[in-house]
Amino acid sequence: MTSIDLISGHPEPVAGPKRKPDWLKVRLPSGPSYEHVLGEVKRLDLHTVCQEAMCPNLGECWGAGTATIMILGDTCTRGCHFCNVKTGSPKGEVDWMEPQRVAQAVAELGWKYLVLTAVDRDDLADGGAAIFANTVRMIHKAVPDAKVECLTGDFAGDLAALDIVLDAEPEVLAHNLETVARLQARVRDRRANYAQSLSILEHAKKSGKVTYTKTSLMLGLGETEDEIAQAMDDARAIGVDIFTMGQYLQPTKRHLTVEEFVTPEKFARLEAVGDAKGFVQVVASPLSRSSYHAEQAFA
Repeated sequence: MTSIDLISGHPEPVAGPKRKPDWLKVRLPSGPSYEHVLGEVKRLDLHTVCQEAMCPNLGECWGAGTATIMILGDTCTRGCHFCNVKTGSPKGEVDWMEPQRVAQAVAELGWKYLVLTAVDRDDLADGGAAIFANTVRMIHKAVPDAKVECLTGDFAGDLAALDIVLDAEPEVLAHNLETVARLQARVRDRRANYAQSLSILEHAKKSGKVTYTKTSLMLGLGETEDEIAQAMDDARAIGVDIFTMGQYLQPTKRHLTVEEFVTPEKFARLEAVGDAKGFVQVVASPLSRSSYHAEQAFA
C-alpha cells in the first residue's frame, strides 16, 4: 500500500529535506468494502468530502458507517484562503433531486451517521438552507435511526435561513470557526467573520431543536495556545457542545502556507484543555477533521 503526502496528495518521497512528519502519513484506503461504497457513491452521483479532500480517515469512517456528503454542487461563492474548492458563481442552479439520492445512499449503504456539508451558496436567497432541510427530512424518513449532522456555512448571518435547517431537526448543527479571532481576515473569505460564526452557533443552541452544536479549528496557521483556549471559551460561553481541532494542510502553492506542524503531544495537551472546559466531546489530533469520530458523541 502507498503512503501519501497529505499536503499535495502525491506519494511521499522516501527521504529529503522537505519530508513531512511521520505522523502525517497514512495509507490509501483499499479493499472490497471501500470499493463497494465508492461504487455506490459514483452510481448515485454524490460528492463526498471524504474523497475530494483526500481525508486521511476515509477508510476508517466508511468502515464505521459514517460519511460526509457535500451537497449543492462543487462551486463555492466564497474564496477562503485555505480551501481548494472551486470558486465562482453557480448561477442559482440547484439539483432538487439530490436529497432523494443522498437518502437512498444512506439506506443502501447502511450509514448510521451522516454529515451533510455544502459549498457556500450566496447566490441563493436562502443560502441553500432548503436543500439542507429537505435532505435531513428524507434521510430521517428513509432511515429513522440514522443521525444527521449539518455542517453549514454562515448563511451570510441570516438566522431565518438557519431556522429552515433547524426546523428539519438534524441531530447536530455544526459550523466552523476555522481559526482563532486574530487570524480570521487572513484565513477566511472577507464575508465571513468570527462574530458572525458565533452568532450562528449561538442561535442553533438556543433553538432547542438540535441535540448538539459543534465547531472546529484548523491549527498550524500561526495561532497561539492562549488564542486557542480563548476560542474554546468563546464557544463554551454560547453553549457549543463539541470542539474539534486538526492540522491545517496546504492544498496548493496558491494557498496559505503551514506555519507549524503541530505535534501529537501538543494536540493531546489541547484536547485535555478542552475537556477541562466542559465540552461534551473534544477531538484533537493531526489527522482529525471536523467530522472525525462525530458519531461517538452519541455513544
